Amino acid sequence: MSKKLTLKIAQKFLNDPDGVGLEDYTSMSDAAAQALARHKRSLYLRGLTSLSEATAQALAKHKGSLSFDSLSLGGLTSLSGAAAQALGKHKGNLSLGGLTSLSGAAAQALGKHKGNLNLDGLTSLSDAAAQALGKHEGDYLYLNGLTSLSDAAAQALAQHKGDLYLRGLTSLSEASAQALAQHKGILDLDGLTSLSDAAAQALAQHKGILGLDGLTSLSDAAAQALAQHKGDLYLRGLTSLSDAAAQALAQHKGCLDLNGLTSLSDAAAQALAQHDGYLGLRGAAEEAVAWLNKSD
Repeated sequence: MSKKLTLKIAQKFLNDPDGVGLEDYTSMSDAAAQALARHKRSLYLRGLTSLSEATAQALAKHKGSLSFDSLSLGGLTSLSGAAAQALGKHKGNLSLGGLTSLSGAAAQALGKHKGNLNLDGLTSLSDAAAQALGKHEGDYLYLNGLTSLSDAAAQALAQHKGDLYLRGLTSLSEASAQALAQHKGILDLDGLTSLSDAAAQALAQHKGILGLDGLTSLSDAAAQALAQHKGDLYLRGLTSLSDAAAQALAQHKGCLDLNGLTSLSDAAAQALAQHDGYLGLRGAAEEAVAWLNKSD
């Protein structure tokens, strides 16, 4: 059922933010948007199903805190180029996680946004849109809904100056891995369920935090490659590790998180005990390494 957020309701919200649930409204008047823009805290408008250019222009003037989701419009499934251009001028975090498609014009406009940008609802991204979003200057770019990525799109997104979240990808070509390895910042690929040795070797060139928590197995060659990675390495999906893989990963410099391991052979435990840096382990695996360190 559609409900319109009027100026009267907006004013009531401004007087008593806890007494009015803005998420219940599917549309709003331009006057209501102008009033809400004066709110000094985060705005949650996830119920909106459409957004006019005038409303977007009004909301873009909202100056909330820089906390996550300062302006949240997750209920929108589409956005016109004009509305995107208006929202692109918003100075703060912008969550548009409900968008299922993004035109080239809208991507170009949002690429100029300075603040965290959430586009988790997108399942695909054109090369042109990726190129535009690669110019985004916020601290975070969330594209966790993408299930595939062309090599050209990967190359474009790698230019993003901030942390990049791509948890929806389950596989990655060697060329895409080589491109994303050039990204400077957190690279979250926790959705990957498989990783070729060549792709592992490419990702090892990435400098920064690398999230690969979706992997449940790792070849000895891939482990040897990832051990060369300079930065924190997260492999919390692994439940077991061969002795050779353990020996390889023990050479990794930095945080190494293997919290998913359920057991370790004596040889593997002995190898990991030599790791220089934080080593994340739990349960029996943690006890095995701790016992060896205590013995030393």
